[in-house]
Amino acid sequence: MRPLVWFRADLRVRDNTALHHACLRADRGVVAAFTICPDQWLHEHDWADCKVEFLLRNLGSLRSSLEALRIPLKLIQTPRFESVPERLLALARETGCDALWFNREYELNEKCRDDATRVAFERAGLSVHPYHDQVVLPPGSVRTNEDRPYTVYTPFRKKWAAVFAELNSDGQPLVLPAPAVQEDIAIESDPIPGSMDGFDLSLGRPDLWEAGEPHGLDRLRQFSASRIGSYKDRRDTPSVNGTSTLSPYLALGVVSPRQCLTAAMGTNRGRVDSGDAGAVGWIQELIWREFYKHLVEAFPRLCMGTNFRREYDAIEWNEDESQFEAWCEGRTGYPIVDAAMRQLNQTGWMHNRLRMITAMFLTKDLLIDWRKGERYFMRRLIDGDYASNNGGWQWSASTGTDAQPYFRIFNPTTQGERYDPDGDFIRRFVPELSELTGKAIHNPSEAGLFSGLDYPPPIVNHAQARDRTLTEFKRVRGA
Repeated sequence: MRPLVWFRADLRVRDNTALHHACLRADRGVVAAFTICPDQWLHEHDWADCKVEFLLRNLGSLRSSLEALRIPLKLIQTPRFESVPERLLALARETGCDALWFNREYELNEKCRDDATRVAFERAGLSVHPYHDQVVLPPGSVRTNEDRPYTVYTPFRKKWAAVFAELNSDGQPLVLPAPAVQEDIAIESDPIPGSMDGFDLSLGRPDLWEAGEPHGLDRLRQFSASRIGSYKDRRDTPSVNGTSTLSPYLALGVVSPRQCLTAAMGTNRGRVDSGDAGAVGWIQELIWREFYKHLVEAFPRLCMGTNFRREYDAIEWNEDESQFEAWCEGRTGYPIVDAAMRQLNQTGWMHNRLRMITAMFLTKDLLIDWRKGERYFMRRLIDGDYASNNGGWQWSASTGTDAQPYFRIFNPTTQGERYDPDGDFIRRFVPELSELTGKAIHNPSEAGLFSGLDYPPPIVNHAQARDRTLTEFKRVRGA
């Protein structure tokens, strides 16, 4: 047996389910493959320049790790998913591989690609071995008593914890051991490309996001050792390093959700839903990620740009392009919103609290279609993950599964005062306001300070915008 292991969003050798089992079966060596599809990434999936740059650096690290195991990494470059099955099959024949091994992906385009690949391999007489690896509990394993998928997070979380406890009652380790060194084969790895059609790799941020599985695991260890205990108290304060900053590594599978859960449980005496508040709070964020993965598997239309709650298809969204551009560029006149958008544009990442604030401002204060914001985020985020991004945007817009009530609308000024009380985060990304102190930094228009500042007045009046949004949602709900 010589397996062909197809890497995707699982760029690691430790705790990689498909790689682990393929190496156990192999007796003639193992070949690894990665498919590069720039046209698909650019036009269908809206991948960010910084994400592609980060991916290529992680591919370089993965190649080194695989070569230490005597596993060559071959790259297939093809514009779109449609040609992936035939190209993978050709590689399998060329390298003498008997079977294909991979970890499942759950978004619709990826599932269609994988199904077509499975058919092509099986028609050629080669076996296919897919595994669940992107989540701790596979989609379909956490369902209601009526055997339906959950569409609200809190009951999903409770059932998830119960299913996890039952499946892991024997206390066996969640994390798979590293593969053994394989038989050496006369196949060379391919070089990692230094450019990518359609993407500006100079927009990457290697100064902020070091690549590679060793670094991802070290980041996880540091968070678990020093910050997870204070996570609940500090997670909403963007001016401090209170979160794990592991989302880019999870999005590409440089670290696994099982490794994250194991680390958190290790600080909490093995518990998932009780004990240390910081550890429990972070585990709940991991379960949010699982929730959104389960949803796109259960409801493929979430991958089609539709409102989950179809009654909101009748919303008449605001088409003001100048307001959308002001939001994108961080010049809305609301300091916390502008600081957050500038953080995204400059670093490829945004603090989670700020993702909610900015998304709600776009959809509720400006009444602009959530799909425009969702796409803009994906085109900028180094941690762009379709399921989580879509889920977060529909939550903020009140059009999704676990939607917040449509009448709950964040006041951006109050949010700034609450979560950046001293204005430290705002000063970092909106230097025009660096001299302001106290509450003036959160609402310079009210303080009458615009005459001396190179900063715009608010593009909308929050109270009036709130009334407009409530009226529109009430109209649709009464229709």
